[in-house]
Amino acid sequence: MPPSPTIRAWRPRVAGVSEVLHAHFPEHAYPSHTHGTWTLLLVDTGTVRYDLDRHQHGALGDRVTLLPPHVAHDGRSVEATGFRKRVVYLDEHVIGADLIGAAVDHPGWVDPGLRSEVDLLLGALEHPGDQLEAEVRLEVVADSLRQRLAGASAPDAVPRDPRVAHRLRELLDAAVVDGLSLPVAARALGVHPTHLVRAFGAEFGIPPHRYLTGRRLDRARRMLLAGERAADVAVEVGFHDQAHLTRHFRRLLGVTPTAYARSAQ
Repeated sequence: MPPSPTIRAWRPRVAGVSEVLHAHFPEHAYPSHTHGTWTLLLVDTGTVRYDLDRHQHGALGDRVTLLPPHVAHDGRSVEATGFRKRVVYLDEHVIGADLIGAAVDHPGWVDPGLRSEVDLLLGALEHPGDQLEAEVRLEVVADSLRQRLAGASAPDAVPRDPRVAHRLRELLDAAVVDGLSLPVAARALGVHPTHLVRAFGAEFGIPPHRYLTGRRLDRARRMLLAGERAADVAVEVGFHDQAHLTRHFRRLLGVTPTAYARSAQ
C-alpha cells in the first residue's frame, strides 16, 4: 500500500494570509492548476519539479519559490521519497498584480537571507498569540519580494521617520496587554505598514513585535517576583497562555518563568 501524505493546513488571523500548508507528499503529483493567491513556499526535503506557464523550474531546499496567481502550474517530486514543503498563500494585493509577469519570468531565488525571512514568517504564523510578529514579518517578506520582482539591484535605503516611529511606540505602550494590529496602527498613523515597520526598526533597532514582547516580559518578571503564578501572569500581561509566555521568556532569559520566580526565594 502506498504511503499516505501528511498535511496540516490552517487559516491564520493575519490580514493578507489566505492559508498556510505544511505537507509531506511521498508520491503525490499536482496536476496543472491555478490559485487566486500568491504561493510562497519552501521545500524542506526533496526536490519539486514544476512547469509554470509551460516553462520548467525546480524548487529545492536552498531556494525560495514564489508562484504568481492566475498562472497555471503543476508539481511533482524528483526523488522517489517525495518531498516536504511549507507554503503560505498570500492575497493578490500583498505583492501586487502588476508583478505577476515578473514572477512568471523569475519564480524563485537562491537567497539565504530571504529564505530566513520566509522561515521566520512561517514560524510566527504557527502561533496564534504572535499576530503582531506575523504581521511584521509578512511586511518584511512582502517588501523583499516586491523589490526582487521589480529588479532592484540592492534593497531600498532604510527610511528615517522618527515622528512615526515614536508615535508607534506610544501606541504599543498603550496596548501592551490587548495588543496592536499592524494594519490598524498604519491606518491610525496614515502610513503604509511597510514604512511603519522599517521606520520603527531604523529608530529603535528592533521590530515592533519584539518591542511589545519586551514590554510584556518586563511586566511578567515583576509579577513573578511578587509571587504570582506563571499561568495567571501570562494572561494578565497579554500572552496567549503559559506556553506562549514560557517560549518568549526562555528565548530572552534562557530560563522558564517558574525557574525565574524560584530564583528570588
